[in-house]
Amino acid sequence: MRFKTIGLIACLTSLLFACSGEKKTPAPPPPPDVSVIKTKAEEIPLFQEFVGQTAGLKDIAIRARLEGFLEGIHFQEGSNVDKGALLYTLESQPFEEKVATRMSQVAEVKTNLAKTKGDLDRIKPLAAINAVSQSDLDAAVAAYEANLSSLDAANATLRSAQIELSYAKIYSPIDGIIGRTKAKVGDFVGKDPNPVILNTVSQIDTILVNFFITETQYLNLARYIAKNNAEQPEDAEDNLELILINGEVYDHKGRPDFIDREVDTTTGSMLVQASFPNPEKLLRPGLFAMVKIKVEDVKDAILIPQRCVIELQGLFNVFVVDENNKVETREITVGPKVDSRWLISEGLKPGEKVIFEGLQKVKDGITVNPTIADNKSTNQDKK
Repeated sequence: MRFKTIGLIACLTSLLFACSGEKKTPAPPPPPDVSVIKTKAEEIPLFQEFVGQTAGLKDIAIRARLEGFLEGIHFQEGSNVDKGALLYTLESQPFEEKVATRMSQVAEVKTNLAKTKGDLDRIKPLAAINAVSQSDLDAAVAAYEANLSSLDAANATLRSAQIELSYAKIYSPIDGIIGRTKAKVGDFVGKDPNPVILNTVSQIDTILVNFFITETQYLNLARYIAKNNAEQPEDAEDNLELILINGEVYDHKGRPDFIDREVDTTTGSMLVQASFPNPEKLLRPGLFAMVKIKVEDVKDAILIPQRCVIELQGLFNVFVVDENNKVETREITVGPKVDSRWLISEGLKPGEKVIFEGLQKVKDGITVNPTIADNKSTNQDKK
C-alpha cells in the first residue's frame, strides 16, 4: 500500500512538471484606433498682421494765439462740435483798447487828409493863374499824398489790431469730436515758446491706422500689390482688415493710403498708413489694433492641424498611414501658420493620411486602425 501511494505521488509530480513546462503564447493586441486627416491641395491666401495705432482723419490741436487769461469755455467735453462753433474766449480788454487806439489814429489821419485835400483844392486853381507859386502847389500835393499813405498805414494797423482781437475767441476749425480741456477758466494761456494745447478736435468719420513694416515685408507686400493691381484692378482697394483689441474683426475694410518714402535706418522699418471708414463712430484716436494684410496666394497648398506635428530640436515630423494601414514617420518642412494650422512646404502630398488623434499610441512601422476625423473636430482645431 505504501509503495502504491509513493508511485501515485510520483506520477502527479511528473504531471505537474510537464504542465508547468508548457508556455502559452498571448494573443496579439488589436491595432490601435487613430483618427487621421486626408491631405488635399487648395489655394490658400496668406496674411500678415501688424500692430498699429489709430488716429483721426484730422486731429487739430487747439491753441491760443494770444497771451492772456482764459475767460470762458463754451462746449461740453467729449461732444461733437461743428466747424465755426465757439470753443474758448480769452480776456479781450487789452486788445479792445488797442483797436480803439488804432481807430482814433485812423480818424486823426482822415482829418488831416481832409484838410490837405481842401488846401490842394484851393491852391490848384490859383496855381493855374499863377496866383501862387509852383512850390506852394508841390507842397500841397506832397502833404495830401503823405496823408493818403498815412491813412493806408493806419488802416493796416487797425486791421492788425482787429485780427488780434478776433483771436480772443477761439472757434472749431472742423466738424468733429472734442476732447477734455487742458486749461480751465482763469488759467494763463498762450505763452511762448510752448503754448498750451487747450484741446484737440478730431474728425473721425474716417479713421487712420499707422503701423510699421520691415524691409522684407515691404518688398513682399509691394510685389503682391503690384501683381494684384495688374490682374484685378477692381479688387485692388478696400482689402485690409482691422482686428480690434478685444479680438473682434472690424466691420469695414480699409485701404492703404501711403507707404513712407524711406526706411528708418535706426529701426529698419517703414511707416504705412491705412484708412478705414468709421460711419458708426465706433473707433476713436489712440486705439491699438492689428492690421491684417493679404501678402500672397499660395496655390496647391497643404494645410494640416498643428496637433498633427511633432517638433523635436527644430525638426518637424508627422505620422503618415499608408494603404496597408502601417505607420511611417515623415519629416516635413513647415511654412507659415494659418490660424492654428501649418502650411506644409515639403514632405506631404495630396491624398495622404496623417494621424490627427492618437499620436501617443503609435510608433514607426506598427499597424493601426484609422478613421477619418470629422469636420467638426478639425474645425475646432482651426480656432
